[in-house]
Amino acid sequence: MSSNTSYYRSPFGDTTFTKVFVGGLAWETPTEEMRRYFEQFGEILEAVIITDKITGKSKGYGFVTFREPESATRAVADPNPVIDGRKANCNIASFGQPQPSTPRGSYTHFIS
Repeated sequence: MSSNTSYYRSPFGDTTFTKVFVGGLAWETPTEEMRRYFEQFGEILEAVIITDKITGKSKGYGFVTFREPESATRAVADPNPVIDGRKANCNIASFGQPQPSTPRGSYTHFIS
């Protein structure tokens, strides 16, 4: 079995400790408003609110990528900041690792 798995590569290199997930945003919150809130913690390389590909409307979450890991750590010190008048939730983003699938034949079958 060959593995042709491709992972998302950030134009900013390894963002393991510099990218913050921001959830619970108001549908109307613009990217600029989210960026403005997080600028107090350090230099931002990128701020993006995720939108529906068909409607173009916000999905209510986004990501902020900082230059320094310390900035991201400061940004998540309060895990529930109020952004654009709404209580959000934020934490260090993780891409997660693919979970190994259960090999075939690993289940025990009982025949009665």
